[in-house]
Amino acid sequence: MDFCSIASGSSGNCIFVGTERTSVLIDAGISGKRVKEGLYAIDRRPEDLDAILVTHEHSDHIKGLGVLARKYGIPIYSTPGTINAMLEQQLLGKVEEGLFHTVTPDCHFELGDLEVQPFRVSHDAAEPVAYRMRSGEKSVAVATDLGYYDDYIIEHLKGLDAVLLESNHDVNMLQVGSYPYYLKQRILGRRGHLSNDNAGRLLGEILNDHMKAVMLGHLSRENNYEALAMATVCTEITQGDNPYQAKDFPIEIAKRDMPSRMIAV
Repeated sequence: MDFCSIASGSSGNCIFVGTERTSVLIDAGISGKRVKEGLYAIDRRPEDLDAILVTHEHSDHIKGLGVLARKYGIPIYSTPGTINAMLEQQLLGKVEEGLFHTVTPDCHFELGDLEVQPFRVSHDAAEPVAYRMRSGEKSVAVATDLGYYDDYIIEHLKGLDAVLLESNHDVNMLQVGSYPYYLKQRILGRRGHLSNDNAGRLLGEILNDHMKAVMLGHLSRENNYEALAMATVCTEITQGDNPYQAKDFPIEIAKRDMPSRMIAV
């Protein structure tokens, strides 16, 4: 199974997961042109996509969704709440009704040789989910836009071979930054975003001997920077109550404007 971030950040998110038989995107929050260029950069084509899995309806996750679905006839999978929000707010333009497919949190479904498991996350959207995918004995997950984590989230992220996890902001940068008070409270709240510190703590709960790659994603442009996210997460892992040190795993930042390396698990 191949796993790659085409773009990840507060300005747009698009993740590729594929096998020799099946290719999917998780979100299409950048322009259709950028998605196409990103796929070509990793030797894939939009014509070959079997589905786009949507986490929620915010623009940094669906900006290119309507264009791609219309142009290439790509099926869209998401929760009923997210689909209704996209349609009611007219966020996609005209998309054929038959391209929409509903998913239910904690109910597995199959796309080719990929088994997909959506699971609930806490975010200020209609019905947001994250996704875990398995092919054979290998599993990867993408979990962003979660205001907090609990035992439910931890269970859905255990036993992975690779993960892209949100490391959105540095709490101190956010608190002293230029954002208005209401926006700071939204980001820091239980329906907001995961901080660097909490990303490191969550990783300490889910790391395992088989983990081949960790990507830190959805970094805020205004309230974070790569070196700080990496240092904070690594410190939390190494000093946390777990048997690992950060150096035991390949940890990298998912770039906001270019594809990451292709991870094979």
